[in-house]
Amino acid sequence: MSFINSIIKVFVGNKSQKDVKALQPYLNKIKTFETPLQSLSHDELRGRTVFFKEKIKQARSEKDAKISALKLEVEKIEDIDKREDIYVAIDALEKEAYDISEKTLMEILPEAFAVVKETARRFKDNTQIVVTATAKDRELSATKPYITLEGDNAIWANSWNAAGKEITWDMIHYDVQLIGGMVLHEGKISEMQTGEGKTLVATLPLYLNALTGNGVHLVTVNDYLAKRDSTWKAPLFEFHGLTVECIDNYQPSSEGRKKAYDADITYGTNNEFGFDYLRDNMAHSPEDLVQRKHNYAIVDEVDSVLIDDARTPLIISGPVPQGDRHEFNELKPKIENLVALQRQLANGFLSEAKKLIKEGNTKDGGFLLLRAYRSLPKNKALIKFLSEEGIKQLLQKTENQYMQDNNREMHKVDEALYFVIEEKNNQVELTDNGIKYLSGDTDSDFFVLPDIGTEIAAIEKKKLDKDAEAEEKERLFQDFGIKSERIHTLTQLLKAYTLFEKDVEYVIMDNKIMIVDEQTGRIMDGRRYSDGLHQAIEAKENVKIEAATQTFATVTLQNYFRMYSKLAGMTGTAVTEAGELWQIYKLDVVEIPTNRGMARKDKEDFIYKTTREKFNAVIEDVTELSKAGRPVLIGTTSVEISELLSRMLKMRGVTHNVLNAKMHKQEAQIVEEAGKPGVVTIATNMAGRGTDIKLSAEVKAAGGLAIVGTERHDSRRVDRQLRGRAGRQGDPGSSQFYVSLEDNLMRLFGSERVAKVMDRMGLEEGEVIQHSMMTKSIERAQKKVEENNFGVRKRLLEYDDVMNAQREVVYKRRRHALFGERLKLDIANMLYDTCELIVDENKGSNNFKNFEFELIRYFSITSPVSESEFNKLSEIELTGKVYKATLEFYTQKTERSAREAFPIIQNVFENENNQFERIIVPFSDGIKSLNVVTNLKKAYETQGAQLVADFEKNITLAIVDEAWKKHLRKMDELKQSVQLAVHEQKDPLLIYKLEAFKLFRKMLDGVNKEVISFLFKGDLPQQNTIQEAKEVRKKDNYTTTKDEYPNTDELSAQNSEAGQTQPRQVTETIVRDAPKINRNDTVTIKNVSNGTTETMKYKKAESLVTSGQWVIVND
Repeated sequence: MSFINSIIKVFVGNKSQKDVKALQPYLNKIKTFETPLQSLSHDELRGRTVFFKEKIKQARSEKDAKISALKLEVEKIEDIDKREDIYVAIDALEKEAYDISEKTLMEILPEAFAVVKETARRFKDNTQIVVTATAKDRELSATKPYITLEGDNAIWANSWNAAGKEITWDMIHYDVQLIGGMVLHEGKISEMQTGEGKTLVATLPLYLNALTGNGVHLVTVNDYLAKRDSTWKAPLFEFHGLTVECIDNYQPSSEGRKKAYDADITYGTNNEFGFDYLRDNMAHSPEDLVQRKHNYAIVDEVDSVLIDDARTPLIISGPVPQGDRHEFNELKPKIENLVALQRQLANGFLSEAKKLIKEGNTKDGGFLLLRAYRSLPKNKALIKFLSEEGIKQLLQKTENQYMQDNNREMHKVDEALYFVIEEKNNQVELTDNGIKYLSGDTDSDFFVLPDIGTEIAAIEKKKLDKDAEAEEKERLFQDFGIKSERIHTLTQLLKAYTLFEKDVEYVIMDNKIMIVDEQTGRIMDGRRYSDGLHQAIEAKENVKIEAATQTFATVTLQNYFRMYSKLAGMTGTAVTEAGELWQIYKLDVVEIPTNRGMARKDKEDFIYKTTREKFNAVIEDVTELSKAGRPVLIGTTSVEISELLSRMLKMRGVTHNVLNAKMHKQEAQIVEEAGKPGVVTIATNMAGRGTDIKLSAEVKAAGGLAIVGTERHDSRRVDRQLRGRAGRQGDPGSSQFYVSLEDNLMRLFGSERVAKVMDRMGLEEGEVIQHSMMTKSIERAQKKVEENNFGVRKRLLEYDDVMNAQREVVYKRRRHALFGERLKLDIANMLYDTCELIVDENKGSNNFKNFEFELIRYFSITSPVSESEFNKLSEIELTGKVYKATLEFYTQKTERSAREAFPIIQNVFENENNQFERIIVPFSDGIKSLNVVTNLKKAYETQGAQLVADFEKNITLAIVDEAWKKHLRKMDELKQSVQLAVHEQKDPLLIYKLEAFKLFRKMLDGVNKEVISFLFKGDLPQQNTIQEAKEVRKKDNYTTTKDEYPNTDELSAQNSEAGQTQPRQVTETIVRDAPKINRNDTVTIKNVSNGTTETMKYKKAESLVTSGQWVIVND
């Protein structure tokens, strides 16, 4: 294939070369501005920024004027339909204005880039720059020590503090950086090698796009980089009057955070940008919002953020009633015993298999070997045996034989086991033997789910009276809920014990389980495995089991970043994921040539049979390189391996540093030492991103930094990141990867050809193979994993797209309520939808009586149509008549409310003793009450209209928020339950989309009815209930986390555990607003129309409560 590609390149050309060539005319144009700009004074150079801003403003002035005129016009229009048309016109004009701004930016790009380059040159060439002080200079000089004032002049120094480190500006953009900046401005990904100055490249499009005043975001992978880059590059922008802030310097939802977003250029971490978006959509006042519109973002290390982090949704959650109720500690001993028994079995199968294979009985030996593999695939004795000649081929041949015809014969292998581990799919499943063992000291059905359909049919056959039948059914559902939760707990414990290893997938720090990111090797602070798995690991490691939480708001990074009008990114390793970045984000990858030629030598992989031989060879090589005076960086894939190599080097007496998730606090210090002569550094993948290892002349002469990779990672990008630490800016260096057939990648995805070649050659212990064919074979294995991971991420996105469509509707409605300008239109639409729903429900059954009752129940009005008209008119005509009558009634009601409330407001406002800014007015519909906060002065000036507007806003927000929280729980449960559709040969995603639509439709209908009902029934406040609203804000008990979700293809396998055929109910996420009422409990109910109360059993009261005429009251 590579040969064919090389032929095509000869005729068609290389894509990256074509991309770069297309930008050459712009580069030439930038160069034409360089000399004229050099002749300008400092003040004249700063004046170009003012000129650019004015040019953009002039270009879009016509559209902006039209938008302002329409916004004034819409306030005077009462007709709802006309208002809607104007809002549509405003949205279209804003889109046109944005397009004009983008076109103007492309026109000024060459000169703007040249201005940034000239500014960088002046800061490098001058220790001080003296300019005429502007108001901005005077404001900045109060907080920025590098700006001092002398009379009418401002003096800018070229040295300042960047995140605790004193720096002197010494950089000027070179040509390839200008090309990289153009790529970023076009909304593409700029792939630049390590040491090519990506943070400097970003200054070009940041300056250009900040000129519009719409805000630009620079997104980093951690807060250190955000804080460092924002202070390091800030003077370049501030010199031109642009403001620069970093959101990570301020607390969430604070004034400082809001100020950071209002800056022209805002730096921050991907998580904080996402969490601020969620917090904004939980706010109850426009003053609480911190973010502006999502205009333009540049994502640093774009592959890490948009690919590696894409599977981890950002979640804001709160406490759940009884969230600390679980059975992990009770069931843990059973699982510990089960795993110990299986280990004994696996060792027995392995020793018997060895004996039979030695005797030449490969059929029975292969069968037992497969059993041992499916029992415990990570058993070290098994892994060692598989590295012997011909053994791996035998296992693969036997596995293929039993897997054919859709695993038809596999049950023969699994029947002796207690559970089966599918290592490739990261799944574990209990067998009948396992269930039998676990139920040994209890009821035989202790871990068996009842078949709901069959059991309900059996109950109905008994012909019991209604109450007895209902009680039996309730007991059945309770039994199902308890058992499904028990089975779920067991399965998660089993996964914790068999698939998750300490110091590989997680570490224990401060008595807490901390997840280690497999791509970066860094601690993922705040991230928890979802669905009870984290609690299972906590039980396994005997640390405190944290309580379950409920989701209040969630978004994936994929969908957050797709909200930006323009998105760009930069990294050193995006080309291997170019297909995914285009398919999901429509981001094109452009490879930027290096400023100096690459001098690093990348050697072919060394392939050994066993890990022992491999590690011995690594230690030999490292010792030699260190003696030669070269610094060595040893790359490992886990904390466990880094600690093993550390022990081996200590035995050799080689001094070294270790950088892994446990030592992350010493990262900066270790990286600073890593480039010194003879220094050996063992690092996990965390040494990959945002770290530059600088070399002295002595080290360069000795051959530069030596990279030694101890294992090939699942992803080629991670290997390229490790290699990229050496050879920056034309420095010498080398990279060498060591691989063994026992490595995870080779065991699971390595080609059979590699094992066959090694067997044919009859390699002795310690002998090695090194050939380009072998290296390519390993890269093919990596591609298999990458394709699989892409499939997983794409599937997750398809699920989240459903949620995202719903999220946009709900958040849009919240925004309208928050700002109030489009709320009247939303209320009119809710009113129409509710009228349509009532008409559709009753017209179909021709039930005029219920139609009349529902109009009284929701709108407090009598029917505007007679029974004969109801029978004669169509649904559309009926809806129109009801809508017209209800809208007229509501308009009159709000006018009356404002009129009647005004004397009370007037009395409070004109009383000299009441110096209140805001007041609280209680409203009630007879069942619920709501305190409405309103601005006293505005309410007085608008003669009570502002109070009515605040009433509408508050009730809409309160009802939408509560319904959305409940809906999120239902969606979580739906996502789990639909995975069972695979057993019916159906696509779970399709079922999910259909059911999610029904749930959302039901939620919206419920919200519409509830909001309209409260608005129509809301009582006017009484004079003596108005009081001052104090600025005491309740602190929300929220937590922000990143949930590590299992891949959705795994979920279907998990749901077949223990022969289960019904959806698993995730009971830990169920939240009740009040204690559960059983059918035989005694309750007190109250008639809403006359206030009478009665006490009776809930089963009799249920029908009265659901009719809406009675409500349950607390004793």
